[in-house]
Amino acid sequence: MPRTAVVALGGNAITRGGQAGTYAEQSENAHAMARAVCALRDAGWNVVLVHGNGPQVGNLAIQQDEAASIVPALPLFCVNSMTQGQLGSLLGLALLAEGRGRLPGVVSVVTHVMVDPADPAFQRPTKPVGPYFTRDQAADLVRERGWDMVRDGDRGHRRVVPSPKPVGIVEVDAVRALIEQHMIVVAGGGGGIPVIAGDHGLEGIDAVIDKDFTAQRLAASVNADALVLVTDTPKVYVDFDTPDRRAIDEMSVDEAAKHLEDGQFPDGSMGPKVRAAVRFLREGGRTAVITTADRAGPSLDAGDAYGAELTGTRIIGNAR
Repeated sequence: MPRTAVVALGGNAITRGGQAGTYAEQSENAHAMARAVCALRDAGWNVVLVHGNGPQVGNLAIQQDEAASIVPALPLFCVNSMTQGQLGSLLGLALLAEGRGRLPGVVSVVTHVMVDPADPAFQRPTKPVGPYFTRDQAADLVRERGWDMVRDGDRGHRRVVPSPKPVGIVEVDAVRALIEQHMIVVAGGGGGIPVIAGDHGLEGIDAVIDKDFTAQRLAASVNADALVLVTDTPKVYVDFDTPDRRAIDEMSVDEAAKHLEDGQFPDGSMGPKVRAAVRFLREGGRTAVITTADRAGPSLDAGDAYGAELTGTRIIGNAR
């Protein structure tokens, strides 16, 4: 019986730092990610791919605002659904090409994710989306468009939007059925389209859900064996900004939780990934991995066979 891995891929892996975000650039990056996913599939894993959309949803929101005098701008949750379609198609085509007939099929699922309208995140926007702006540009956007802007590292200022926690995946039964057919499933794109229960059914609400938390929620809901959180560094580090910086090859869920409590993993970097891994394991998952895309397979399957130089950080249950 094939095992199932839910793989969370950041939107910045599709539009990388320093790139303009053209379709050609996004397609080339998607093919690189697809090769890693196909390697997992070749190793016998069912794969569900959850992608982020931070750069893409922010860029598309700018297009909406700039054209508002010509066509009506659509709400943020709807813009999020647009990126699901675009990136789902992009990744689907890349997977089919890299799979070269080896895959039973690739299906991208438009995915709605339930959130709590009382989530405090709606009062404290924290999720960066879109491109970087100078301080003066950011001030203009606050004044002209009412955006919330924050400084994001050394590259400048970015728009931030609410990022509530996911509480349920609406299309989870469809995803589960596709896994049973051994399809590669692209789901929860951009963290999912955020919805709440309204008077006449589900209603969209403006937010962008963190894709790592959606991947964790989806992985738990489909009883996945593993959660893979893809990042641009091979391993997780403790004491990162000190001379004692140390890469972690493996840690227990309690060790990971203690490092979080000690502030080793800030919310702006590894924090969400480690929190998602801890939640997954505490809800019955077997293994979580945080690493680069090319190390995902060795990290899941190899144990010590590949050596630490070829694997990422594994987080496991407390029994060693």
